[in-house]
Amino acid sequence: MTKNCKKLLNMADGLEDVEIRGDAQIMVSGITHDSRKVVQGDIYVCIPGFKTDGHDFAEVAVQAGAYALVVERYLDLDIPQMKVKDSRQAAGYLAAAFYDYPSRRLELVGVTGTNGKTTVIHLVEKIVQLGGKKTGLIGTLGSRINQLTFPGIHTTPESTEIQRLLNDMVAAGVETVVMEVSSHALALGRVNGCVYRSGIFTNLSQDHLDYHQNMQEYLEAKSLLFAGMAEDKQRQYAIINADDASYEYLKQRAACKVVTYGINSNADFKAENIKLSARGVEFNARYHGLVAKVCCNTPGKFSVYNALAAFAWGISAGYSLETVIKALDEIKGVPGRFESIRLGQPFLVIVDYAHTPDGLENVLSTAKEITAGKLITVFGCGGDRDRKKRPLMGEASGRLSDYFIVTSDNPRTEEPHRIIEDILPGIGTVNYKVIEDRHEAILHACSVALPGDTIVIAGKGHEDYQIIGNEKIHFDDKEQVEMALRGMGYVG
Repeated sequence: MTKNCKKLLNMADGLEDVEIRGDAQIMVSGITHDSRKVVQGDIYVCIPGFKTDGHDFAEVAVQAGAYALVVERYLDLDIPQMKVKDSRQAAGYLAAAFYDYPSRRLELVGVTGTNGKTTVIHLVEKIVQLGGKKTGLIGTLGSRINQLTFPGIHTTPESTEIQRLLNDMVAAGVETVVMEVSSHALALGRVNGCVYRSGIFTNLSQDHLDYHQNMQEYLEAKSLLFAGMAEDKQRQYAIINADDASYEYLKQRAACKVVTYGINSNADFKAENIKLSARGVEFNARYHGLVAKVCCNTPGKFSVYNALAAFAWGISAGYSLETVIKALDEIKGVPGRFESIRLGQPFLVIVDYAHTPDGLENVLSTAKEITAGKLITVFGCGGDRDRKKRPLMGEASGRLSDYFIVTSDNPRTEEPHRIIEDILPGIGTVNYKVIEDRHEAILHACSVALPGDTIVIAGKGHEDYQIIGNEKIHFDDKEQVEMALRGMGYVG
């Protein structure tokens, strides 16, 4: 890992409406927005949050050794202070300047959309690795520098953490970084200072309306990835799903070349002769007057879109057809994404991260296609999040399941039974049961499954915790399933 030092004044290059009180020539050796992580020599960025204000922790940061502050209002502290209009939006640019703009020394790929981001970044990573390049990855499952993995909290980390990660990746010899870019990250400026060589858009469906006021605002946030790709229009490009209803808007907003993919539209990369099975998907990719057979090991039509997006990116990025096809065929799946748990039981158990109406419908539709018996679903909805999607998820589950159990997800500070009450109006007349305790819900689903049935446990996927109140406790759906199956005498 490299050690940087920068003059406070030089970090402000390119920012507007900046004032500096105190020694503008002072050298700082680190940057953070988290007062708990301040070490001597850092510049501490005071960011007003949704629950707390970083300005309130400035004195703590100074006591920990901060040499300077970034503020929205001057504080009564004897320390150099850089005053900006919006410290949250400025933080990414300041961090990028501090680390000498690491994204410009990398091929940075951003993937945005409601569903499929995690899968697509892993498919792209595999293409790059088989192409012989060193890779970095940033996403929901954490970060990876070559083969070293690090846990993460957000789909897209905070801006100062992103720039530090990118700098570490440059130091490790990484050439290509693929990153999930959430709507929150775009709206809140977490990726400010990042220069993307390319971007991929998967799809847009209802999610995060606890933060965004409406779907248009949500779409506008997503579009910022492509609207910001204007630094080098000859080299930057966007891979956009032409089948999605938001395609025309995104195409208009893109400041770079647009490459399309799809199944139903006349796209640059089009999937034809699609074959779906329990083993995965096969299709012909038609592009540039050529046709190539593509295989991917995750079942479902949604998997065709994910694989086609990665295929379109790989060819557009200059990788050989053989490399791209081999990568898509070799990757065995992504943790918590349509992941099957097999301990010798005569029914199928699938764990999936689906936590949106569209995501749940895609997973259940796929599961139904490969199920000879009943489809049994276990799901809940997260607390302190978009309430409007709860009855919609109930409707999707009620329409596609033969039997389902409504349970708790991450209730956070909401009462679990209140969340469940929001789900129930969408259910309809299907046979269901409410079991608030998620452990008991999974046990019940396994106990009632018969040979040929499929159980889908949705909502948490790779997560190994539940958030109840303000406490995070260990809870892993896959572990719970294995425990239930072993209790029934299955040992794998």
